[in-house]
Amino acid sequence: MRLSSPEFEDGGEIPEKYGYPKENVNPPLEISEVPEGTESLVLIMDDPDAMEPAGKIWDHWIVFDIDPATKMISEAESPGTEGETDYGEVGYGGPNPPDGEHTYVFRLYALDTRLELPEGASREEIEDAIAGHVVDDVELKGRYSPV
Repeated sequence: MRLSSPEFEDGGEIPEKYGYPKENVNPPLEISEVPEGTESLVLIMDDPDAMEPAGKIWDHWIVFDIDPATKMISEAESPGTEGETDYGEVGYGGPNPPDGEHTYVFRLYALDTRLELPEGASREEIEDAIAGHVVDDVELKGRYSPV
């Protein structure tokens, strides 16, 4: 399975407009080579460099029950049901590092089931629901610095 963006390379710099203090819209993402038999996809964007509270990985975007036939997630588009981020909101919450450059990770999971959880589900609820159902996963990393 592959995950990429036409706006930044893996490990490259995420353009400023996708940040929380700017336009705060999700970057476009391209999906390919989804395994046969996949029933749904889950996308989680997080910031493992976040330090508050200590050791906390900050969740920026959680989308689940994405159609496995999805090839492109357009800018500012939600392709499925969205969970609650650490901003306390449902939907995309862009990068906003308070202390220098952070790395943001987009993880895509192919599942052998649909989750059918309610909108606003937490990351913990989603991780519990995908346990034992992950067929494949892939990640795309990008860097973002405060402006």
